Amino acid sequence: MGRLRRTAAGAVALTAVAGLAAGCSSSSASSAGNNTSVSSLLTNFGPAEKGTLNVGVVPAMDSAGFFIALHDGLFAREGLKINYSPAVSSETAVAQQLKGQLDISAGNYVSYINEAAIDHQPIEVVAEASIMQQGAQTIFTMPNSKIKTLSGLKNQLIGVNAPGNIEYLLDVSVLQENGVTPTSVKFPKAPIPFPQMGQMLADGKIAAASMPEPFASQAEQQFGAVPLADLNQGATADFPVEGYVVTKQWARQYPNTLKRFLAALELGQEISDTDRPGVEQAFEALNGPQNGQVSPGIAAVMALDTYPIGIDATRIQRVADVMFQFGLLKTRFNVSSMLMPSSAFNFSRFSSSSS
Repeated sequence: MGRLRRTAAGAVALTAVAGLAAGCSSSSASSAGNNTSVSSLLTNFGPAEKGTLNVGVVPAMDSAGFFIALHDGLFAREGLKINYSPAVSSETAVAQQLKGQLDISAGNYVSYINEAAIDHQPIEVVAEASIMQQGAQTIFTMPNSKIKTLSGLKNQLIGVNAPGNIEYLLDVSVLQENGVTPTSVKFPKAPIPFPQMGQMLADGKIAAASMPEPFASQAEQQFGAVPLADLNQGATADFPVEGYVVTKQWARQYPNTLKRFLAALELGQEISDTDRPGVEQAFEALNGPQNGQVSPGIAAVMALDTYPIGIDATRIQRVADVMFQFGLLKTRFNVSSMLMPSSAFNFSRFSSSSS
């Protein structure tokens, strides 16, 4: 395969969820019928102001915490009905949120920071979703390609799902780290949805493709794509990729709803970071590839991220700093203005090996 599959971390005891104490089996922790984890959720936040939420989430491994919570009934236990839709990009998700079409979205920090720093959109990161690990984000070529090293990408087109987003930032960082001038490489001006990228690579419409899981493993198995470079290196090693966002007005209007959503989500994060079989089951159970569903064969080999608890301002600031380094921001930007206040939710009730 050429890439390393991330194995599940050892079990971590939940401080807030007594039913998931260290030593319980991974299969029982992630099963939708597991009454222990579901019944142990905290529900002392007051009644939800809004019971049905429209949530747009990028259907990638970065969003595992959300899909675990959805699959295992954790949102339902908090009295929330989730209408999930796959998000094409963070930009479109924020536009829908500002129109009131989406309540919560999950997407990459680069796009969210652009929305806050450049377009001055009133958005707020309420939780982290993922930290990149080896094999989770990769540049691919085809086996018959003449491109065998990163230097071979000069004057070639690398497919990314949206111009100037997280994939672009990871690519240019790794290119520069390996002595390739980023401006010598071409990037598309229009979005290429991840589900279409493997086919475009196989058809020769792009010379290389920058993809996260599970699309990376799907491209390998379906089209024979081969890894050229793992993006988890240099300035973007262990890089924060995705977060969960609401508008500031929404957070003020629905504080109990947000707390209940976060309680379920953070338990999903906890399970995702310690229970690989649970992640596999959650993605296998989704309704169709367009929504993130993967086959058991893909689930067994896909690389995972780590899934932190809470919000680490220093970690997210790394994204803005690297964006400034590579010209995506014209001036430095302090991300603290777009982070949920620490008083809004007590994340210390949960624990994670990557928090």
